[in-house]
Amino acid sequence: MAPIAVPVCIIVENLAVPADRRVWREAKALCEAGYSVSIICPKGGGFEKGHEMLEGIEIYRHPSWEGSTPLGHLLEYAWALTVEFVLALRIYARTRFRILQACNPPDTIFLIALFFKLFGVRFVFDQHDPAPEFCAVRFQRKGWVYRLARLAEWLTFRVADVAIATNDALREIALTRGGVSQERSFVVRTCPDLNDFPLQPARPELKQGRKYLVVYIGVMGSQDGIDLLLESVEYLVRVKGRNDALFVLIGWGPDLGRLKARVAARSLDDCVKFTGALYGDDLRGYLATADVGVAPDPSNIFNDKLTMIKIFEYMAYGMAVVLYELPEGRRSAGGAALYAHGNDPIDFAEKIAHLLDSESSRKQLGAIGRKQIVESLNWGIEKQMLLKAYHAAFNGYFPPLSGTKSGCISFPSSRNFKAKR
Repeated sequence: MAPIAVPVCIIVENLAVPADRRVWREAKALCEAGYSVSIICPKGGGFEKGHEMLEGIEIYRHPSWEGSTPLGHLLEYAWALTVEFVLALRIYARTRFRILQACNPPDTIFLIALFFKLFGVRFVFDQHDPAPEFCAVRFQRKGWVYRLARLAEWLTFRVADVAIATNDALREIALTRGGVSQERSFVVRTCPDLNDFPLQPARPELKQGRKYLVVYIGVMGSQDGIDLLLESVEYLVRVKGRNDALFVLIGWGPDLGRLKARVAARSLDDCVKFTGALYGDDLRGYLATADVGVAPDPSNIFNDKLTMIKIFEYMAYGMAVVLYELPEGRRSAGGAALYAHGNDPIDFAEKIAHLLDSESSRKQLGAIGRKQIVESLNWGIEKQMLLKAYHAAFNGYFPPLSGTKSGCISFPSSRNFKAKR
């Protein structure tokens, strides 16, 4: 019998796809390997179609909102879980998917996985963020929401056949708090795909007459440090008297409106520009032109465990980076960045100023970063770990076959599959 593609369903609640660059790269890697991929995600970031097919990947999007209080988050997640389950049933009726991949936050999708496990579906947990730490930082205490998040996290790990983490800090959570065995735990870093980041000429017009361009790329929520960045910008403009740099903030999020209002109230409109979400050549144009990339995420129990995608993307374009002293941030950027201390926006501003004033420092740090991306921190390498994790999810039942794509196998029926699993 000719090999057929193994169907996969990926559920992500936090971001729309393909705006969620990690999930999109995972989906494309699986599709290229021969799997048939369907995705369930929220609408947002300029992706509002309820259903569409992109590059052979079927995407189902649902309406959503982001809660701002503990009760609001519970309602948000309850709604998302309900519509995700309905859409998963719809996809299963058509594809009979063999793997369900859940991307957190939140850690509630294991409830859907439990149902489909009754039909022999394997569960892959892709941990993007440590949800309990997020709750502790968001609500500034380890109360009942934190304890509930810890329980949901533990249950998710117990249900998962395989756990994927974005870095070693999150893998350690899987091994310790989650009790996941070494052979079922994998690190798949969210590194840039060099095919998506071809070097291209700078576009000086994007600087709008300024000598320098400083960029931020990412989500704009309360935990992302944009308020600290604006304090740094104000210090550079008001105290240091610098009017030679344009700060461009690329992205969207729940705090975007408030941040724009703050910039207007502080009369920083002439040096701070919000572009909203950008993709493709529009985004690459800013990356190719920028002199410095910033990651103002403050140090706390949440951010200390994260690897920021934007840092890798700055490095892919040979850009010098400024960030706060974060354990995983330093592991990611290494010698490609300057590190501000103590969540201090003034020190952060001074680091930016140093790089703007030293072309040699910018070039040196940028070259280090680009070298790291080309040699080791790229998706071409990391996607192999993703495929290994999928292989492990079936305990070797679906081996990579010589001369065929790794996700393609021959099996006569789902009944036969269940008998052998």
